[in-house]
Amino acid sequence: MSDFFSVICLGSLGLAIFVFGLLIGFLLKNSYRTRLILNQNRGEAAVRKLITSNFKPPNFHLLNNMTIPFQDGTTQIDHILISTKGIFVIEVKHYSGWIFGNEKSDQWMQSIYRVKNRFQNPIHQNYRHIKAIQQLLDFLPKEQIHSIVVFSGSAEFKTPIPNGVFYLEQLVSHLNSFQDEVISSNRLEFCVGRLECKRYDLTKATDIQHRAYLEKKYGN
Repeated sequence: MSDFFSVICLGSLGLAIFVFGLLIGFLLKNSYRTRLILNQNRGEAAVRKLITSNFKPPNFHLLNNMTIPFQDGTTQIDHILISTKGIFVIEVKHYSGWIFGNEKSDQWMQSIYRVKNRFQNPIHQNYRHIKAIQQLLDFLPKEQIHSIVVFSGSAEFKTPIPNGVFYLEQLVSHLNSFQDEVISSNRLEFCVGRLECKRYDLTKATDIQHRAYLEKKYGN
């Protein structure tokens, strides 16, 4: 009989350890996700401040945190700078540590000491944003819509930095490199109006809906 109770106790202990492990894993995953969101918000705020300090209306108009319809769901864009020099679709990554990645790989890697985290290639991520903007602004030539990925934290690339990817301190000089006036003031205002009309309201429900779409499509 004592052996029987010992087996039950051991089984209960194993189950408790298993449940505890699942709980710890869940908390760590959500803690990492929470930190990632907080850092991302910090990075987006830094980019927004830098752009608004250096590029003023009426020739520049910045839209932030845009959720717009695309294909079978939505896509969420950090910043869209609409200007007479072109349309700049900006994806922000506020990371620390070392970054490894290239233009063609599906995922990049962040390394902080011995901890490694993989994340979606932001160039591919921003390509979806570019296609959504091209669809909404289909009256503009595609070459007037530009992809920019900005790393705003202390992260350092340990592989060659791909084209279209910049550190925060490089952003202003890159935007200033576009000298030609390719969009008239009237068309600029029309672009702003079109995007403002199509964007979803900036609410928690919108964010939840977009995340549910990502979970369903990509499983993350």
